[in-house]
Amino acid sequence: MKVKARDKTVGILGGVGSESTARFFLKVIKNTPAKNDQDHLRIIIDNNPNIPDRTQAILGMGISPVEEATRSIYTLENAGAEIIAIPCNTMHYFYSELQNSTEIPIINMISETASHIHKVFPDIKKIGLLATTGTLKTKLYHDAIDGIEIITPDEELQEKVMNSIYGEEGIKAGYTEGNARDGILEVIEVLIKEGAEAIILGCTELSLISIKEEVPVPLIDPSQVLAEVVVKKARLQI
Repeated sequence: MKVKARDKTVGILGGVGSESTARFFLKVIKNTPAKNDQDHLRIIIDNNPNIPDRTQAILGMGISPVEEATRSIYTLENAGAEIIAIPCNTMHYFYSELQNSTEIPIINMISETASHIHKVFPDIKKIGLLATTGTLKTKLYHDAIDGIEIITPDEELQEKVMNSIYGEEGIKAGYTEGNARDGILEVIEVLIKEGAEAIILGCTELSLISIKEEVPVPLIDPSQVLAEVVVKKARLQI
């Protein structure tokens, strides 16, 4: 009898933020070809809300998240994780430090998204990027995506993006309608007028709001890309 190859155990470094971690877990499940419980992947999640804010650290206004995130990596490693996913764009500024802390491969969501864009949208010339100020300052996507002009919000519009994510009635506070949603749609409209042929939702919180039906260009969700890659790497043993 042919024995099925064992899938790799997936570790998710979560809590950055918590709701987007839960949504990412669901995306992995939805992208797993399964006919029963036993067909799903073994997934270990460390939802660590003690990890300091990534943007605050990048802007020099807070402490580095690396030490606390590394604790989570050790937790996942000790629990049996064989690959690790981090569903947070801004955290990938610290990717090298985190990868150097473990021999377990950490999937790079930024580079995987860049590969996805070149594969799925080979003719695109301009792409809009919505992300935290930390992600924009570090040019994570600018450095990863070759040959495509990346359009970002001006300072005033970026404040709207940050307020939609971090504000009192922002996505991290549990609001996915109202001002948070309206602010994001307003910024997207401007980016499209400036020539964006697609929009990268470069903060995992942005995938929590329902806007697809109102946006006339493709929305690229890095957390969705990451979920698909997680399933492929865990299942195909690559």
